[in-house]
Amino acid sequence: MTISIGDKIPDVTIKTNGASGPEDISTGELFAGKRVVLFGVPGAFTPGCSNTHMPGFVIKADEIRDKGVDTIACMAVNDAFVMGAWQENQNAQAFTMLADGNVEFTHALGLEMDASGAGMGTRCKRFALIANDGVVEYIGVDAKGVHESSAEAVLDKL
Repeated sequence: MTISIGDKIPDVTIKTNGASGPEDISTGELFAGKRVVLFGVPGAFTPGCSNTHMPGFVIKADEIRDKGVDTIACMAVNDAFVMGAWQENQNAQAFTMLADGNVEFTHALGLEMDASGAGMGTRCKRFALIANDGVVEYIGVDAKGVHESSAEAVLDKL
């Protein structure tokens, strides 16, 4: 079942790209006591994610923070090394990069999709959500394109 407005973000331990390599990060701790924008992409370095989705958040990051957001996080079903390289490539150093390589957080959110036809296995749907103290205030999921999960859509909901 897909996470909905009013639902609590599940507490799952995944990875982030730390200064000395992959580090554990608890989603429960990440969201606790903060207003967080989380956007998820099917894969780092893929065309739609690199050319449209991530750049929108990089460009609009200050506007998003000015609306009372403490953390902007990006998640993909990739490993922490890939997420770190993509963060650098996209000039997204101010974001928290979440590596859900085992699809555990994606599954807990109910946002998995089958991309095996493209040779990518199980991936995360393209989405964005706003959570306040771990409770979802907005969620937008795109089946195609970047509309409900764009930085602009998030700004409209903040």
